[in-house]
Amino acid sequence: MSSASDSTPFQNASKTGEIPSFNGDAKAQATDYANYFCSYSQLYHQKQMLADHNRMAAYHSAILGNQDVFKDKVVMDIGTGSGILAVWAAQAGARKVYAIEYTDMAKQAQKVMDANGVGDIVTVLQCSVENLELPMEQDSLEIEQNDDGSESFKCVDIIVSEWMGYFLLRESMGDSVIRARDKFLKTKTGLMLPSHTTMYVAPVVDEDERKTNNNEYASAMSDWHDFQQTTNTVYGVDMTCLEKGFDKEQKDYYMLSSRWTELRTDAMLAEPKVIQEYDMMTCTVDDARGIEADDPMGTFDFEINGTRQSGPVSGLAGWFTADFKTRTDSLMTVDTPPMSHPAFLSTGPENGYTHWGQQTFYFLSSIPLLKGETTQLTGRLEMMRTKENSRLYNCRIAYTASRRREEEEKEGALLMKSGPFSQIYQIP
Repeated sequence: MSSASDSTPFQNASKTGEIPSFNGDAKAQATDYANYFCSYSQLYHQKQMLADHNRMAAYHSAILGNQDVFKDKVVMDIGTGSGILAVWAAQAGARKVYAIEYTDMAKQAQKVMDANGVGDIVTVLQCSVENLELPMEQDSLEIEQNDDGSESFKCVDIIVSEWMGYFLLRESMGDSVIRARDKFLKTKTGLMLPSHTTMYVAPVVDEDERKTNNNEYASAMSDWHDFQQTTNTVYGVDMTCLEKGFDKEQKDYYMLSSRWTELRTDAMLAEPKVIQEYDMMTCTVDDARGIEADDPMGTFDFEINGTRQSGPVSGLAGWFTADFKTRTDSLMTVDTPPMSHPAFLSTGPENGYTHWGQQTFYFLSSIPLLKGETTQLTGRLEMMRTKENSRLYNCRIAYTASRRREEEEKEGALLMKSGPFSQIYQIP
């Protein structure tokens, strides 16, 4: 007989709600590996990222374009995967590179190091960064002492990592990078690459996809009704009691889940709004948990002119950018190396394909745009981790829509105001 604890369903989170690689028990860590890490041990997944030329070009420019910054430095590459960032760091002149990889892809990374002649500079370490111990004495690493006199492990000059997920935060790998920064990176002179990240949203038109999602939901429910009637007629069992649960499953999947999209620039109906910014030298694990309901940055106010824009408003799209530039925080000193040749990565519609794409949150019904009128869309976006899986996120989007004549001032007389509307979307 199973005990109560044995029958508890797996959750991809530790008992305190953290990512399991930080403080999860063996059961939680095994679940995390099966649900998250294992896909990164496949070469096809690595190839997908390596074939993303916008991604590759940004990191290549940041590293090889700043060889004066990397020369004779100690570098840590977190989540090295196939190891290409570690190779570039070595080629840029790093004295020592630690390539950290939790999965068996570490074995492939070692092959890449040896094949590219940097095996004497790059040490591949297979472990989670939370459990990492660097061979500081063996490699004669220079340690920056803590101001309070406590034991210090701050021996790394540069942390480079491609940790970003869909809409930046999905996968919660930022937690691991921040904890590694706090433990290993030199506080006054260390560099984080990327150094800054920014999240955006914008209203978009994409009716084909929105209608496809609605039609597929309607088709699934039509099929359910046929199944329900057939089961009753042929087998004498009434399944009506399950319809509500099935309807919720299908609605959550087809209509209340964000979709990976590769939008054209002209799909944007207004200038994008910044809804979160992270300085990777100063942001905390709490900051990386998401966008709180009371965060003023999470609000948006879009003005869309129906004469100049062809609608309707199908939903909101979200994406991120990453900067590789000089530090801007207050702890930097005159000895902090500047990034003389900054690099930039955008996953927005204006930059073409990236494997991140944009996450589009389609409204249940579109908002028409009328000639001679301005449509105002105001609201806020809240983003939080799911209770069941600390690497996945839900987004709550709340908004009101109003229309006024285009010649009216923003606070002028309204022709119509609707809402408020609020929906919670999964980011699958």
